[in-house]
This record gives sequence, C-alpha cells and structure tokens, in this order.
Amino acid sequence: MSVASFLAAEHPTAFSFEVLPPVRGKSIEQVFKTIDRLMPFNPAYINITTHRSEVVYRQIASGVFQRTAERTRPGTVAIAAALKGRYGIPTVPHVICSGFSRTELENVLIDLSYLDINDLLVLRGDRAKGESRYVAEADGHQHAIDLCRQVSEFNRGMMIDGSQHEPLGKEFSFGVAGYPEKHEEAMNIETDIEHLREKIEAGAQYVVTQMFFDNSRYFSFVERCRKAGISVPIIPGIKPLTSLTQQTLLPKTFHIDFPVELAEQFRRCKSNDDVKSLGIEWGIAQARELKQAGVPSIHFYSMNASASIEAIAKAVY
Repeated sequence: MSVASFLAAEHPTAFSFEVLPPVRGKSIEQVFKTIDRLMPFNPAYINITTHRSEVVYRQIASGVFQRTAERTRPGTVAIAAALKGRYGIPTVPHVICSGFSRTELENVLIDLSYLDINDLLVLRGDRAKGESRYVAEADGHQHAIDLCRQVSEFNRGMMIDGSQHEPLGKEFSFGVAGYPEKHEEAMNIETDIEHLREKIEAGAQYVVTQMFFDNSRYFSFVERCRKAGISVPIIPGIKPLTSLTQQTLLPKTFHIDFPVELAEQFRRCKSNDDVKSLGIEWGIAQARELKQAGVPSIHFYSMNASASIEAIAKAVY
C-alpha cells in the first residue's frame, strides 16, 4: 500500500517523522539512532529530506578562488533504500526542483524505480543561500507543479526527451507541501490554495503542511482547501521548540507566527532546557487536539528534536 493510499484509508491517527541525511563525511549511525528512538511508536512512514547544491568558493592558489557546487547533505536516495531495508516501513524521499535539472531529476526517478521506492514528497525547495529570490537551474523547474507533471509523465513512461517507454515499475505516489499561514511568495492565501489545487490536479495525492504552532491555522486551512475542491488528506506537520534562537529564527525562516500565549511563555524562557520543556508541553497539547480531530497522521519535523518528539509521542500515542 502506498503512503497516499494509507492516508486516505480509515485508521487511527498515525505517527510519522522526517530525518535529514548526514552532513557530508558523517556516518548514517546518527540517523539510525534517531529512528531507533522513535520506532516504539510504530511510524507509518519516514520522510528523508533532500538538499540542493550550494556554490562554494575555494582558494586553489594565492589569490585565486575556484567556484564549485557542493551538496552538504547528499545521499537521500541511498538512505531511503537503507531505511526501507533495515526497518521494513515505507520511506518517502523528498524530490525537489531547487538545484536540480530535469535530467538529474529523471535520473533520481529512475534510481528510485529500480529500488522499488514508490513514495515521494514533491517540493520546489529553497532558494540558494544569498539569493533574494528563487532561480531555477538551467533546464530545471521554476515551480513544484512542473515537477509534479514530470513525475506524472514519468509514471506514464514519458521521458523528458519526448520518448515513450513502458513504465519502469510501479507508479510513483506523491504528496506536496501546503502552507496554513501562506507561502512567503504567494500574493494571498486564496492564490496559494489555488496553486495547491493545481498540484493536486497534476497528480499529487496528499498534502503535508509547513510547521505551525496554532492549530486553528491548520483547521482554517483545511476548511479553505475543502471549499476550493481539494479533497485529498491534509497532514499536519509540527515541530517541538528546542532552543532560544528559534524565537526569531523560525518566524524569519519559515514565515510563521507564534500564537500570543506561546510567545508570552517563550519570552519567559531563560535557557534551552526551559524551551525544550515548553516545546514538549505545547507539542503534547497540539498533538492531542489534532488526534482528537481525527487527522490521518501527525508528521513531526525531527531536526534536533528527536528527544522532544519521543516525549510527545509517549503522551499522545
């Protein structure tokens, strides 16, 4: 059963989370440790993030610098295969436009087909560091919907050179991102939801939201989506607070708001330990309300937060 089919079926609220590939040169063992810690809560699936290449300037001679592209976290496809083999549960690699050409993306899809990994999360991805706006790679995609269409065409055996082949294996099933507080580049929430509806029409079968800390934003977003004709599962994504720096970092990076009550409590925190305690308490309340509402799954963003997610899951699942 695909992740999309599972999410659309009747079942108690599932548990899922996201992991990051190790920084280049680091062992996969830390990824295993994170997953081992959370396996007692029977995750329905695990997402693996993908990271774009970044331009790096390295000095190769006195006063001479060489411009190269470097990925600090390679290995998404390999890790998806390793986790599927080790844990026997569905893995969902992220496939992104940012930093990839259409040819490179097609090669990723071919590799995943050969590995019998058929679940994806299709995203545009972030703009390059130092760039004020997103710029597609040469022969790349400007928007996530373009990548959705490429995946759907690949499912039908259509390659980017226009040639038609028999499908390589099972069709890919994929989800896309949704933004309860609006994507930073959208003119308004209405146009943002219209773009989301177009991605569903292009083949996406479920939505995973950006993190949020106010459940009313999620419920309002779902209601707006339903009125716009979007009927696929919409999975809430949440992240426990873990550090004082997130007071400004999260709103700046992800363009989200803290609800007044959370902001007031956050300002009273004096240490990262205080923030972690608050994050667990707030995360438990969020997850309990979402579970009570019968959401198909709660998806946890685990970067630097696996201990907090463990504590929340113990209280909720």
